[in-house]
Amino acid sequence: MRGSEREGEQYSTGTRPRPWARVIASLGIFGFLIGLMIGRALQPDPLWLERVDVVDQSLHLWFNVEPSVLEEHATGVVNLRFQSFGRQFKGQVSVNGRQANWRFERERRDLVLRVVAARPLRSVWHAEQVDGDWRLVVSLSEQ
Repeated sequence: MRGSEREGEQYSTGTRPRPWARVIASLGIFGFLIGLMIGRALQPDPLWLERVDVVDQSLHLWFNVEPSVLEEHATGVVNLRFQSFGRQFKGQVSVNGRQANWRFERERRDLVLRVVAARPLRSVWHAEQVDGDWRLVVSLSEQ
């Protein structure tokens, strides 16, 4: 063959590059990206607090998906913790003719509803689906 003489213990044409490492690496990256796309498509919607309505002695909290609630009590304070997104709301609600202040605040990844009153409060809550949205009704009463 022409041009294939040995020069310094090597052939003059050099060695052929082996593309297998690049092929395997590109297939791995392609599979990883496809997995990410499938994972994003199957991921559930995040919980969003859309609005808050004050009705009589209760708060109606509207969410896009079913909320999970962690309830905490202290003297005169009711805390409901949601792993949710949403903006901060605040206002007042009347409980047996007396005012109680409520506020939504962000704490790390959670959204916390705090209802503060001068007397001990008790809360009862339940969630129901209404027209594709979820309504969490938080009923407040004195202890």
